[in-house]
Amino acid sequence: MKEYDVFIIGSGMSGMTIANKCASKGLTVGITDELPYGGTCALRGCDPKKVILGATEVREFAKRLKSSGIDTIPKVNWKDIMSFKQSFVKAMPPKIEKGYEKKGIDTFHHTAKFLTENTLRVGNDEIKANKIVIAAGAKPRVLEFEGGHFAKSSTDFLNLEELPKSLLFIGGGYIAFEFAQIAARCGAEVTIVHRRRNPLKNFDQDIVTHLVSATKKLGIKISLKTEVEAIEKIGNKYRVKGKSEEKTEYFEAETVFNSAGRPPAIFDLDLEKANIAYSKNGVSVNEYLQSTSNQNIYAAGDAADSEGLPLTPVAVLEGHTVASNIIKGNSKEISYPPMPTVVFTLPTMASVGYNESKAKELNRNIQVNYKEALDWFNAKRLKVEEYAFKTVIDEDTQTILGAQLIGPHTEETINLFAMAIHTKMKVNDLKKMIFSYPTMASDIPHML
Repeated sequence: MKEYDVFIIGSGMSGMTIANKCASKGLTVGITDELPYGGTCALRGCDPKKVILGATEVREFAKRLKSSGIDTIPKVNWKDIMSFKQSFVKAMPPKIEKGYEKKGIDTFHHTAKFLTENTLRVGNDEIKANKIVIAAGAKPRVLEFEGGHFAKSSTDFLNLEELPKSLLFIGGGYIAFEFAQIAARCGAEVTIVHRRRNPLKNFDQDIVTHLVSATKKLGIKISLKTEVEAIEKIGNKYRVKGKSEEKTEYFEAETVFNSAGRPPAIFDLDLEKANIAYSKNGVSVNEYLQSTSNQNIYAAGDAADSEGLPLTPVAVLEGHTVASNIIKGNSKEISYPPMPTVVFTLPTMASVGYNESKAKELNRNIQVNYKEALDWFNAKRLKVEEYAFKTVIDEDTQTILGAQLIGPHTEETINLFAMAIHTKMKVNDLKKMIFSYPTMASDIPHML
């Protein structure tokens, strides 16, 4: 049996943060991951997606400025995109493992299962640790209907050697809209099938309406209130059966992708053997991110049922909190600053703080500013068709409660709103600021 002060399940950003911080304080540390080291963001999510998006951003910008200074719209070379993306991805796992080796952290490459409250089976090894951290991240939801196994994952999309001529995405969240737009801009026929009335349900639906409009303008078909019931392989294509309130529909595509959500990757860990309480949202934790039922266990990132959003910076924050509590004893309660989140479509859609419906639940005296800004200079110079905002202000304190944006570079502008919310900056002070002009940020005073 191998023994450690700390053993971590999962090598994503939260697990990496905990491992490095604990090792730097002299604790013996082991870590395991059945997948290549680096986690979802670096290898199978945010980073490779953003690299791929870059080429389509160039094409989209050129398309908008056609006949306004641009003569030719460039074509996207999918193989070149994949090669460029892979140059980032392939370098990450060996770099991480080399760093662990320098710090004396033992690395494993197997699944983990609990045997008792503080022991694990990791491959052929039995591991005992004073503290065990579950930072296993999330994984694609299992599609339990007939033919569900035919659907590929988001990871498969990011590794496509060739882009299929037609694609269908099951689900209406981040992954579906981001990847659907990338594929459509690269020339594919794309369909999104979503079982609910509204896609991207955690965003303000007035702003989502603009994204849906932009997505449809790309030629992407969006079928809402349609539950997928089966996938059937017919020759070189797949036929997807969808049931709505009115009728049964059939959709055909060369490739089907499962973008129906990513639950925490904790349900195969035999948590019951370690007396670890959990829910569908992750391991049940207290304010120290410690298991509510087993004091030897901590959880962070997507594996924890916490108030943190499933975002990489949040995973890092939770990782630091867990590491501090392991090293010093439970002395640091998790505290979340405003958490901006972005849908990396074109146009980008971004949100931070309370949306209108959530703000109304606070029973505060609020002011809501919602407007399309297509007649503003920044929209005209970039020739965009979607640019809108909704800001929510506490009238009594004159501070910002939330911001919802869609348009060019809102992934950057939203960070300034996050800063203003975090510092409780007064609206009038923000209006008096001098922003560099003409930038997207210079529009902020007019949104308040």
